[in-house]
Amino acid sequence: MHMRKIQNYTFIEIMVVVIIIAILAAVVMPKFAGRTEDARISSAQSQLSIFQTALSTYNLDTGKYPTTQQGLKALVEKPSSPPVPSTWKGPYLQSKKIPKDPWKNPYIYKCPGKHNTTSYDLYSYGPDGQQGGDDDITNW
Repeated sequence: MHMRKIQNYTFIEIMVVVIIIAILAAVVMPKFAGRTEDARISSAQSQLSIFQTALSTYNLDTGKYPTTQQGLKALVEKPSSPPVPSTWKGPYLQSKKIPKDPWKNPYIYKCPGKHNTTSYDLYSYGPDGQQGGDDDITNW
């Protein structure tokens, strides 16, 4: 008869393997977490670019940018508040809703802008959701 050799692992051997896996996870996971935030920042920058293209087209059609009160909503719905543009040819965005930034906050639009006094300021407060700081994503 052929006897099988049964190999038992000791508690220490199993613990060594678990510790090695934990160390690897501790090193690798923060790198993935950083990539997620980088992807969100890139997404917000891309969305700002899409808004800028739509706002430029709106300006070409109407001769001006939407007011702060009309906001980005003017890109998907003809404004009803003054000045009502008679030459509005929208919608200027494919979606019927104005998307929020990757952190689920609305983009901020001001016209005329504080930084871009002849056009508009467009920005997201970024990852921290707070105005100011180096993490804001802006068009200036």
